[in-house]
Amino acid sequence: MTRAFNPTQEVFRTTQERVYFQVRDAILRGKFLPGHAITIRGLAAELDCSPMPVREALRRLTSERALEVSDTRRVTVPTMTLEKLAEICAARVVLECQAAEQALPFVDEEALEALCELDTRVNIALEEKDIEQYVTANLDFHFTLYRLGRPHIILSLIESLWLQTAPLQHLVFQRFGVQELPDRHKDLLMGVARGDVEQVRRAIRQDIEEGLGSISAEELL
Repeated sequence: MTRAFNPTQEVFRTTQERVYFQVRDAILRGKFLPGHAITIRGLAAELDCSPMPVREALRRLTSERALEVSDTRRVTVPTMTLEKLAEICAARVVLECQAAEQALPFVDEEALEALCELDTRVNIALEEKDIEQYVTANLDFHFTLYRLGRPHIILSLIESLWLQTAPLQHLVFQRFGVQELPDRHKDLLMGVARGDVEQVRRAIRQDIEEGLGSISAEELL
């Protein structure tokens, strides 16, 4: 698990900020699975810091529903229900379609090339059945696109929803692999290149519904 906490190139103002973003990034990239218990002392040792910034990071992530605290004060990665998953899926469709549409006017040749390179990383990970690289490349692809539109409120909401589903998706990938995942990025990139709003929105919706929305009750167990 140590690899999840490698130093990034970002400069953080405080240890508390660094710890929060490193734990958050670990959740987004599937380093913690549903039901996984998280200890303050364990994270503090991993991150080479005192328990105080870890405690604050866990508090923030709990408020964002990425983690939950039991009656015994045990911090865990939440498990998922079909009802909650369906609600998150529907919310992601609405928000991510809006974010992608908002990004279209800002996609220049350089941005399109960057997105194509990220999609190549996604395809290579799929071919090699590399779960970790797929999760990372797919995350970078989507958020690189969404950030082009200079979103404020929307992006934080999308990130919160990804935080809630990333552990489950990673668990499903571990159990069933990534080779059968539908690829809607090609359609999305074509729509982005053309400035075709409808094609972009359709590709985003299909990408979410065919991936996240296709998870069955059996896969939640």
